[in-house]
Amino acid sequence: MAAVAVAQSAALPLLLALSFSHLLNDIIQSLVPAIYPIIKDAYALDYGQIGLITFTFQLCASLFQPLVGMYTDRRPQPYSLVAGMGITLVGLMVLAHAASYPNLLIGAALIGTGSSIFHPEATRMARLASGGRYGFAQSVFQVGGQAGTALGPLLAAFVVVPLGQSSLSWFSLAALLAMFVVTRIGHWYKRRSPASAKSEAAGAKTHARSQNGAAFAVAILILLMFSKSAYSASFSSYYTFYLLGRFHVSVQASQVMLFLFLLASPLGVLIGGHLGDRIGRRKIIWFSILGAVPFTPALPHVNLFWTGVLTVIIGMIMASAFPAILVYAIELLPGRLGMVAGLFYGLTFGLGALSAALLGSLADATSIETVFRLCAYLPLIGLLTWFLPDIKRGQRELTTP
Repeated sequence: MAAVAVAQSAALPLLLALSFSHLLNDIIQSLVPAIYPIIKDAYALDYGQIGLITFTFQLCASLFQPLVGMYTDRRPQPYSLVAGMGITLVGLMVLAHAASYPNLLIGAALIGTGSSIFHPEATRMARLASGGRYGFAQSVFQVGGQAGTALGPLLAAFVVVPLGQSSLSWFSLAALLAMFVVTRIGHWYKRRSPASAKSEAAGAKTHARSQNGAAFAVAILILLMFSKSAYSASFSSYYTFYLLGRFHVSVQASQVMLFLFLLASPLGVLIGGHLGDRIGRRKIIWFSILGAVPFTPALPHVNLFWTGVLTVIIGMIMASAFPAILVYAIELLPGRLGMVAGLFYGLTFGLGALSAALLGSLADATSIETVFRLCAYLPLIGLLTWFLPDIKRGQRELTTP
C-alpha cells in the first residue's frame, strides 16, 4: 500500500506537466478564430472564406485524431507530442507571416494537425500516470485545455489585436516551452509504454466478447457528446451577440461574461472527474447532462444578473461530463485507448464546428434569442443515458440497467 501511495504521489507532477502542455496547446488552437477580425480586413475576405478557414482547421483537428490514436494503440510513440507541438509551431509561424489566403489555409491546417497528434497519446500518458484514479487524471489533463481555451481569446485581445497578425510569432515561445515539457514526459513514458501497450492488448482480447454492447454504448455516448457540444457551441460562438442584442451591454462586458462561462468549465471538469472515480461514471453522466435541464430553459427569460449566474452554473454542470464520458468509453473498449481519445477529442472539435454552422444558419433565419431558446432543450438528449450499461468497478462486463 505504501508503494502504491508513493507511485500515485510521484505521478501528480506528470499530470500537472501534461495539463500545462495541454494549456499551451489549446491557447495556440484558440488563436485561430481569434485573428479572424484582423485577417478579414487585411486580406479582404468574405464570410465564406472565413468559414473555409474554420472548416480546414476543424477538419484537420478532428478527422486525424482517431487515425493517430489507432496507430499509437499498436505502436506507442513516446515523442509524438513533441512532433505534434512542432507541427503546431510551424503552422503558427505560417499564420503570422502569411502572404496570401492559401497560406492562411495551410497555417490553419498545420495547427489543426498538431492538435490531432497531441491529444490521443497525451490521454494515454495521463491514464498511465493516474495511479488508478482515471477520472481525476483525465480531469486534471482536461483542465489545462479548458483553461487554455479560456485564456486564448484574452491573450489575443491584449496582444494580437493591438499589435497585429505578425505578433502571433510571440506565441511560438509557448510552443517551444510545450515541446520542452513534453520531451521530458516522453522520457518517462518511453520506459513504461511497452508494458502498458501489452496490457491493453491483452485486455482487448479478453473482453472481445462484449464489443457489440460496447459499440451500442459508444453510439449513445456520441449522441450525448452532440448535445453537450451543440449547447457549448451556442455559447462560444453566439453568447456575446446574444448579450449585445438582448441587454445592450458593451463588447467588453460581453467578453467578460463569456470568459466566466469558459472559466466555469475547468472547475466542472475537476468536480466531474473526481466524483466519477468515487460514485461511478454513469451517475456523473446522468448528472452532468440532465443536471443542466432546470437551468437552461430559464436562461433566455431572466435579467442580466441572473443570466451571469446561470451561465456559470450551466457551464460547470455540462463541463463535468467530458472526463466521465471519456473514461467510460475507454473502459468499454480496453486496448483502444488512443482511438477512443482521438474519437472523442475529435468529436468535440468536429461537432462543435458543425453545431456552430447550423446554429448560425438558424440565427440568420430567425434570431439569436430563438437559438438560445431551442438549445435550452438539447440536454434532454441526456435521457439516453438510461441505455448505457453499468460498468462495475473492478470488471468490464456490461450490465444493462
